[in-house]
Amino acid sequence: MAGNGVSGASGKKSSDMNDLPTFSAEKLQSNMKVIYYSRTFLSIIGGVIAGILGFTGLTGFILYFLVMAVTSVGLIAKARFSVHSYFDCWNRVILDGFVSGLMSFVLFWTFAYDIVHIF
Repeated sequence: MAGNGVSGASGKKSSDMNDLPTFSAEKLQSNMKVIYYSRTFLSIIGGVIAGILGFTGLTGFILYFLVMAVTSVGLIAKARFSVHSYFDCWNRVILDGFVSGLMSFVLFWTFAYDIVHIF
């Protein structure tokens, strides 16, 4: 429906088009890359710290969950607590990259633990 935003014969402006949030796909994709890289980097750092400190078993995974919680809060704070201005939903900020970050964490956790405590 092309036109000037006037609906029907009543002459009232249509607010349906103004209520819908609009996102730039390129900027949304760039923001998602920032989340992915941040989680991966902090997972590596957390894994090295867990390995150096000698965490084993459940304590290492608790450290990972704490690192991911701090990462999520940091990303939300960086977005000035208006997540919907930069992302399409909260799940993107809180959960995206969680599993891949876990794999990086375990890899560097075992690597750092082996170097410091076994060799």
